Amino acid sequence: MTPAPSTRQLTVGPEGFVRDGRPHLLLSGALHYFRVHPQQWGDRLRAARLLGLNTVETYVPWNLHAPRRGEFRTDGFCDLAGFLDAADREGLDVVVRPGPYICAEWDNGGLPVWLTRSGVRLRTDDADYLAAVDEFLTAVYDVVVPRQADRGGPVVLVQVENEYGAYDTGDDGAARVRYLEHLVATTRGAGITVPLTTVDQPTDEMLAAGTLPGLLTTGSFGGRAAQRLATLREHQPEGPLVCSEFWIGWFDHWGSHHGTTSVAEATAELDAMLSRGAGVNVYVLHGGTNFGFTNGANDKGTYQPTVTSYDYDALLDEAGRPTAKFHAFREVIARYAPVPAEVLTGSAQDHPPAPVLEAAFTASRPLAEFAGPDLPWEGSAPPVLDDLEVPSGEPVRFAWISGTSGGAAGPTLLSVGEVRDRVTVLLDGVRVGTMFREHHDVALALPPHAPGTRVDLLVEDAGRVNYGPRLGEPKGIVGPLLVGGRRLEGAVVRPVDHDALRLDPGAGSGAGPVDALVGPVLASAALDVPAVADLFLDTGGWGRGVAWVNGFCLGRYWRHGPQRSLYVPAPVVRAGRNVVTVLELDGTADPVVRTLPDLALGHTEA
Repeated sequence: MTPAPSTRQLTVGPEGFVRDGRPHLLLSGALHYFRVHPQQWGDRLRAARLLGLNTVETYVPWNLHAPRRGEFRTDGFCDLAGFLDAADREGLDVVVRPGPYICAEWDNGGLPVWLTRSGVRLRTDDADYLAAVDEFLTAVYDVVVPRQADRGGPVVLVQVENEYGAYDTGDDGAARVRYLEHLVATTRGAGITVPLTTVDQPTDEMLAAGTLPGLLTTGSFGGRAAQRLATLREHQPEGPLVCSEFWIGWFDHWGSHHGTTSVAEATAELDAMLSRGAGVNVYVLHGGTNFGFTNGANDKGTYQPTVTSYDYDALLDEAGRPTAKFHAFREVIARYAPVPAEVLTGSAQDHPPAPVLEAAFTASRPLAEFAGPDLPWEGSAPPVLDDLEVPSGEPVRFAWISGTSGGAAGPTLLSVGEVRDRVTVLLDGVRVGTMFREHHDVALALPPHAPGTRVDLLVEDAGRVNYGPRLGEPKGIVGPLLVGGRRLEGAVVRPVDHDALRLDPGAGSGAGPVDALVGPVLASAALDVPAVADLFLDTGGWGRGVAWVNGFCLGRYWRHGPQRSLYVPAPVVRAGRNVVTVLELDGTADPVVRTLPDLALGHTEA
């Protein structure tokens, strides 16, 4: 039985979207459910409605939902159905962008490691790749289909692929068309009936290479709106004009600055689009956080991992509070559409003040004690991280490579083929140096040492490239690993399961606070919190590593900056005793947990 048409359904008219026979202006904001604690979705969605938006947009990260082939997680941060239903309760429409590639400054562009290590040709009509894609999209659409607007649900548009015109597959145009046509067939075959879209940067080459006839072509850009919309119109003479990624900020890399944009310039561009009747999806309404090990990276000659915060200088800051840009956008939107009378103020009622607290680390253990069983390897090249497994099914981010050296009376050279992304080297448990991918390090001088000296290398994946030709590359030490031109004797590799990194603050010797942290080391502290609230963990005095609160992984920190705080969402905080655990990879002489009254995202370019 065919469902009755719903007044929520959008159709593509000759000049714009139409709903229930009337023109409909798409006013949307990007909100990635997987970057926001599920218990805070309602707060962020309410903010979208009070801004005057009628729609929110989200990607769907394949690697988060399916860390192993054949599974599709729908719990916690993966509860796509819960997010769509929460948006529905706020009266918001939803645009779903399942990829399969999402970019999004997200680890591996959303592609699972089990897929990229399989040798398939990514984003092409490779039969094995398409088979895996079909499995994923079918699982996504099982959630989306019953929630489409023509069935009374919130989903009004579904995107096919993502900025495909910017990706060089090496194929001819016919192969690219076959790939896109396959995605469309899978999408329609699964029961998706709402309009389908594509998005590309509005250049002639990208627009031509990234879409198909019959799909609504949209643009992604952050400035020169009038010119960009004109280019879109040249490629699509009829139908809605839509900027489905209106970049109002930018993401940050470690070692750079915190990016900000002009409120006045962003509001002027928004006004320019709305005055032309163009639909807009603000990228982003609220960025949230790259919790855990989910940050991506860029590599255009130099590797640049993305920071943990995805603040993006957005309309809502990382903690969900309205910014000056939020209020300025609301004023512009009110010229073209009704906005609710209620105003979002960011008051203490919505977001209680963050307390300023302090506690000493009281327990610490070397990271090596948490490594998995010895896995011998042969030859001069160790296995890459992609080939290792841990019980959780999550990608391996850290692994120890160990063996003994033949010794050297004078300095000798440790050399590798390529570092992806960092390698910390220890001799008999004493750290002697670190090799960094961003510095293009491939060798490290070792001091004189006796035969049989133990050599340990902690290999770290600092975030997988999410855009460009290095998408899907393997991580770890790539190529030979030699000490003094010889292979390590008795060489083994031991993966670290980050889900097993737990340490009770009372597990130490009972001697009191830890004097210093010499990495790589796991340490913990008990932090007393008077009442549940968001916290801002101060990382300015620490070296480099990862932090957890009550077993929830907040993400990475690094003294390199610009970010100097980690956002702790209130739902993971308890009134009373809270366990703060850090994996400190470098070291600190100030082994204390402190919280700040606000975010500390670092210096700006200006």
